[in-house]
Amino acid sequence: MTNITARLAALREQAPASILPGVLDRAGLADHFVTRPSPLGPVFVGFTSRGISLVDLAPTPEAFAAAYRARFGRPVVVADRPPARLAAALEQALASQRTGRLPLDLAGLSRFQQAVLHKAAEIPRGEVRPYSWVADEIEHPGSERAVGNALAANPVPLVVPCHRVVRADGRLGRYSLGADDNKRVLLEAEGLEVAAYESLATRGVRYLGSATTGIYCHPTCRHARRITGRHRVEFRDARAAAAAGYRPCRDCRPKAA
Repeated sequence: MTNITARLAALREQAPASILPGVLDRAGLADHFVTRPSPLGPVFVGFTSRGISLVDLAPTPEAFAAAYRARFGRPVVVADRPPARLAAALEQALASQRTGRLPLDLAGLSRFQQAVLHKAAEIPRGEVRPYSWVADEIEHPGSERAVGNALAANPVPLVVPCHRVVRADGRLGRYSLGADDNKRVLLEAEGLEVAAYESLATRGVRYLGSATTGIYCHPTCRHARRITGRHRVEFRDARAAAAAGYRPCRDCRPKAA
């Protein structure tokens, strides 16, 4: 019996790597991906049974599959369409660059990284917040660099709009999806006047106040954009706003003095 077992074992050969994805797919255990349009062109969207796991630009499906495997250590198989529970939410998320009800699979990220991404997902379309705002909101003041690193590692850009987090000095900063200039493309597509925002920051203006309401906001807040020229007051920091008797906006939540 032992001799037969040994002979059978000697016949064993390693299956080609190309077989594994198909086997996992038939067993319902494979990760999948689809291609969808975006403001940056076609993007590849990978998903697991838990939700969207990777959004990326790639020259070919094969390049995306290779990048997916390198990142997660798992193969990924092309799908005709996402499951029904993902399909509508994915289309809405890519159209608005907001997470909405779209389930995400962020299992490989730390609690801090996940907190950063969930906070970035709250920033409204066409608005930006500095890295320090995210750090303060998640109760990690002073962790701007760590916030930037977490956003740089964002596996699901577009559906978690990390392009809406920028530097306090007015520069847009780095972007994890393709070229850094894609950040500008996305913000301008959302209706943000990036040049005007950068001009304010260059002059040292961090907040805008309304003389009629006594409230100050981040410059891109929807309330700030409604302030007429003669009622607009510029502030270099929260201290100056407080000294002038202004209080922070409850919606965009600028830093309080």
